[in-house]
Amino acid sequence: MADEQAPLTDEERVELERLRAEKAARENAAQVAAQKAELERLRAEQAEADADARDAARRERAREYMEPDEDLKMPLAQKLVLLFVALLIAWFVVQVVGGGLITN
Repeated sequence: MADEQAPLTDEERVELERLRAEKAARENAAQVAAQKAELERLRAEQAEADADARDAARRERAREYMEPDEDLKMPLAQKLVLLFVALLIAWFVVQVVGGGLITN
């Protein structure tokens, strides 16, 4: 026990300081590695969250695109063309069906 209480020699003091510096360097390296790992994990989480947000936005746009509107928002010219085609089909049906009934 007397050895433990004796003052350190200069060599022992230098060795102790060197060992403490090595220990601090190891702890610092471990802390840096842990911080890098945490940073990479956070970046991966952020990338996954961004990808999920992009996918959700695409799904929402697709859903909105597939839902019908409250009313048909067509230009007037398109409505007139559809009306003309419907009247043409009706006239054709009347001619074919009506013409067949009159001749029989």
